[in-house]
Amino acid sequence: MHRDRRAALAAVAEMYHLDGLSMREIAERRHVSRSTVSRMLTQARERGVVEIAVHHSERRSSEVARTLEEQYGVHAEVVPVATGTSEVDRLEQVALRGAEHVRAVFGSDMTLVIPWGTTVAAVARHLIPRRTTGSRVVQLNGSGNTYSSGIAYASSIIDLFGAAFDASVHHFPVPAFFDDAATRRAMWRERSVQRVLQMQRHADVSLSSVGSLGSEVPGHLYRSGYLERADVERLAEQGVVGDVGSIFLRSDGTTTGIDLNERSSGMPLPQLRRIPRRILVATGHAKVPAVHAALLAHAVTDLIVDHDLAVELTGLRSSRRG
Repeated sequence: MHRDRRAALAAVAEMYHLDGLSMREIAERRHVSRSTVSRMLTQARERGVVEIAVHHSERRSSEVARTLEEQYGVHAEVVPVATGTSEVDRLEQVALRGAEHVRAVFGSDMTLVIPWGTTVAAVARHLIPRRTTGSRVVQLNGSGNTYSSGIAYASSIIDLFGAAFDASVHHFPVPAFFDDAATRRAMWRERSVQRVLQMQRHADVSLSSVGSLGSEVPGHLYRSGYLERADVERLAEQGVVGDVGSIFLRSDGTTTGIDLNERSSGMPLPQLRRIPRRILVATGHAKVPAVHAALLAHAVTDLIVDHDLAVELTGLRSSRRG
C-alpha cells in the first residue's frame, strides 16, 4: 500500500477508534463524504492498519451474547458500542460485523437471498470482496411502489453483494405490495416470477433486518411511499410491531390474519424458516419489539445486534418467562 494512503487510513482510524469522533465529524474535518470515511475504515481493517483487541466491553458483550443464545436458541454476536454514539454510527458498526459474518458463511455454489433496506444497504457497503464460483444473490422482495419502480434502489444493494462475491444476481421486478391479493396470486403463476421464487425457496443463506415505524433511522419501507396512512393504521390495529422483508409480525411472532401480508411480495415466514442460515442484523432501541417478534417466529438463526439492543432483548425474554 502506498505510504500516503496508509497514513490517511491510519489517521481516520485513530480519529474514529481512539478519539471517539463520529463518521460525520471525521468527514467534516477531512472535507470528504461520510461514505468515504466508512470505506476508509473498512480498508483500514482489511489491510491491517487497524487490529481489534478484546477489552472489557467486548467481554461484557460476549456474556450478553451467550445469554441470548440460551434464551432464544440462536447464534448471537453482540457489538459493543460506546455510550452516546449516534444511531447512524451505531448502524455502521453493527453493519460492519454483519458484513464479516455474511462473508464467513456464504461461499461457492450457494444462494443468498436479501431484501432491500437501510440496514442491508449498510452491510453491503462494508463487504470485503471474496471470490466464489457458482454462487447466486437473489432479491427477496419486490421494490415497486406507487411513486417509482424502486428498481434503482434495490438493484444498487443487490449488485453490491453480487460484485463482492462474484456471484450471479437475480432481481425481483415486482411491486413491494400488490393492490389486490388476487393479483399477487396471478403474478406468482408467471414463469419469470416462478424462476425467482424457485431460487428463493432453495436458498442456503438469508440476510435481513427488521423494520419499525419508531426507528430513529427509518427503514426505507416506511419513508418512501410504500405504505399509505390507512395501511399503517390498519397494521397498528392488528397488533403489528414491525416486519421482516416486508412481511409484518405481531409482538408474539405471528403473521396470520394480517391483511397486508396477503398482498406482500415478501417471503412468508414458513418458507423463510426452511432456509438453513437466517442472518438478522439490527440496531437501536426502536427495533427491540420487532427483533423480539422475529426471534419468537424462528425467523432467525444468526443474530447480530448492538449491546444496548441485546440487553433489552435479554430483559424482555426474562420478564416474559417470569
